[in-house]
Amino acid sequence: MPLFQTKGLTHWFGGLQAVNDFNIQLDGGELMGLIGPNGAGKTTIFNLVTGVYKATAGEVLFNGTNLVGRRPHEITAMGISRTFQNIRLWEEMSVLDNVRLAHHYRLKYGLLDSIFPTKRRQAAEKKLTERTLELLDVFKLDPYANERAVNLPYGAQRRVEMVRALAAEPRLLLLDEPTAGMNPGEVVQMMELIQWIGKEFDLTIWIIEHRMQVIMNICEWIKVIDFGATIAEGTPVEIQNNPRVIKAYLGEEVV
Repeated sequence: MPLFQTKGLTHWFGGLQAVNDFNIQLDGGELMGLIGPNGAGKTTIFNLVTGVYKATAGEVLFNGTNLVGRRPHEITAMGISRTFQNIRLWEEMSVLDNVRLAHHYRLKYGLLDSIFPTKRRQAAEKKLTERTLELLDVFKLDPYANERAVNLPYGAQRRVEMVRALAAEPRLLLLDEPTAGMNPGEVVQMMELIQWIGKEFDLTIWIIEHRMQVIMNICEWIKVIDFGATIAEGTPVEIQNNPRVIKAYLGEEVV
């Protein structure tokens, strides 16, 4: 059984079909790319997978379980986590608390523990903080632990969002435009980081990205969509030389 797959995934916004019969399969440890022109439906697909939208038709299967109709927090608890194209940190909270929040659904103490400072609650919160600090240290973010997220450099904010996603202990990580707004040096660092994360945390990674430099250098397999429908899939070399892909991006026939 594949780790993740969609079957006939389709979504309509009123009279507009945003995603049409989208099918994909991801096995453990893969690094898959999803590309297409602006408005092709890429982020909509991620929103369908993570429960932000409910699919009009089709299935989203994770370890054989259909996710359609489940809420985002339920899907996260099952092992799918994501980042967003536009950074969505709680700007006025500390970096430590931004990441700590991603752990909280795993806390086992009850209602009374949450009201009163019981030993059980204190032990759980201490363990959570220690785990968060370990993650921040791995990503060289520990100096910012008590800093408000809004005060961090842009590249560091991107890393915080990625650490927060990893704090949920996913098996499948969805990255939506992880290099958006970065300078060339930061892009190279992020490419290296994504590859390292996949190996170090034994993750399957699915990435949306407009920078072809990123997709072509780190992805093993690429799927291309246009107007919500798949127009090509294959290795980076195959995608680079596919006439339908070139036409979708350039808007003209290839001679």
